[in-house]
Amino acid sequence: MHNHTNGCCDAASHVLTGLRGPLGRRRFLTLAALGGGAALLSATPLRHAAAAGNVEAMVLSCMDYRLVDDTARYMDQRGMTNNYDHVILAGASLGATTDKAPAWQAAFWDHVDVAKKLHHIQKVIIIDHRDCGAYRVFLGLDLKDDPVREKEVHTAQLQKLAALVKEKHPDLGVETLLMALDGSVEACA
Repeated sequence: MHNHTNGCCDAASHVLTGLRGPLGRRRFLTLAALGGGAALLSATPLRHAAAAGNVEAMVLSCMDYRLVDDTARYMDQRGMTNNYDHVILAGASLGATTDKAPAWQAAFWDHVDVAKKLHHIQKVIIIDHRDCGAYRVFLGLDLKDDPVREKEVHTAQLQKLAALVKEKHPDLGVETLLMALDGSVEACA
């Protein structure tokens, strides 16, 4: 589970904060949906979720359901389990920069500000992915059949957002990454 210690006061959020490993958020939600949530709540010691703490990074990724688990797995493989805040926008870097969704831009910057204040992040990690539907919706581009052009377009968007982060928050580092549909990740500088 990622570091979602945002001060929520309901019992489920406290339980979720304390769950680790195989009995994580997804297992809790599955049990809750099947009617086992009450048993899990009574069997799991409640831990207070602190609103402040230190995490290494804030991750921005796309909402694409095909890569939610791959993104978490990638961050876990980097040794960053529970050491990042996670923001999700369709298109990731594109969602945070497109003029077609100005509220998303504002939400992204608000999240950066809050992540710095609450969790003292040191960097922003931006993870775009191949075959992204947001690029079709916002830019009218279907790039999945031209991987070279696809990487060029994503790299341009990633660099655009990275430059904005560095301009607004020169104290933060920025990583720009492109994930394939198999979960593999490459740097985009």
